[in-house]
Amino acid sequence: MATADAVFTGSIPAIYEEYLVPLLFEPYAEDIAQRLADVRTGVVLELAAGTGAVTRALLKALAPAVRIIATDLNEAMLRQGETHANGASVTWQQADAQKLPFEDATVDAVVCQFGVMFMPDKLLAYREALRVLRPGGRYVFNVWGSLQDNEMSDVVTRAVASVFPQDPPRFFARTPFGYHDADVIRHELASAGFADIEIETVDKVSRAPSAAHVALGLCKGTPLRGEIEARAAARLDEVTDVAAEALTARFGASAFDNCMRAKVATAYRR
Repeated sequence: MATADAVFTGSIPAIYEEYLVPLLFEPYAEDIAQRLADVRTGVVLELAAGTGAVTRALLKALAPAVRIIATDLNEAMLRQGETHANGASVTWQQADAQKLPFEDATVDAVVCQFGVMFMPDKLLAYREALRVLRPGGRYVFNVWGSLQDNEMSDVVTRAVASVFPQDPPRFFARTPFGYHDADVIRHELASAGFADIEIETVDKVSRAPSAAHVALGLCKGTPLRGEIEARAAARLDEVTDVAAEALTARFGASAFDNCMRAKVATAYRR
């Protein structure tokens, strides 16, 4: 999983937490945590926890007796997450979702928010989630819908591409918004051994503070930054400004509604 698309280092975790978590991740974190609110005891394993948006939502939604193990491949994201979600019921641990360091049948639920897309071998990762679940346990995760169904990110993608027309950065289209076919997801979950698979579309709306705020978050707080810097490191601020101008042209410079679409999957171990 140590590919450029999964690298969240340097200043990215802090920017991600400040600019993107409230905008993109908190609305869906609350949704996914409520889907596990009936877990009253045992262990919930979180994959790709990032800076802890879901972890914080789980702390509010779950009974105090439930132990949460929040994992992520990126140490820098874990350290950022620890500063925002800690307590006796939460353990933070570095882990690769494709090779989980946990015994068979030891957790009651697995949850992952917008992380499956970053896993190179998704079938292997699904099998690992199945392995650590107890019989009857569930895996709940979400993925973004298509890039076209998430217009704010689409506008930024096209704006950045206009700066590098011969070699456009494709991070958003390739990874965050590149795994949304419900039939594919259902087939791969079934192939891994999951049963009772349900996938639903969930739309959310958040409030973007300004075009400049969004551009900074998406261009400097995600691995898109690495793609920009690989092409022209000295032009990061310029490219961010181009993205802000495109967002302003579409939504205006001040606060605007950000309409989002995601798919939420629930699958069980028999």
